[in-house]
Amino acid sequence: MLGANKDLSDPLAPRREAALFYGLFLRGHDIEALRKDIDVPSTLVKKWMTGQQYNQDDFRDRLRALYFYRKQVLAIFDQLVLNEPSLNRLQ
Repeated sequence: MLGANKDLSDPLAPRREAALFYGLFLRGHDIEALRKDIDVPSTLVKKWMTGQQYNQDDFRDRLRALYFYRKQVLAIFDQLVLNEPSLNRLQ
């Protein structure tokens, strides 16, 4: 998972993190629980963008970057799950 000191500009970081979650999915973890762990709830984003304690521009910029990063990880994870060969065989 992305730590506070990670570089969000690493182009492979979202793929690596999505792969980590995909590995958990393959080991039987609940897909909805994993999606919830990856995603950032809209209520939290709203709190970040309106809360007085988050009113520094550079801090909000980092939060926006983190938000888009998490959405990217979620999209990659969903694509991995969608292309899961064992799921295709069941259909």
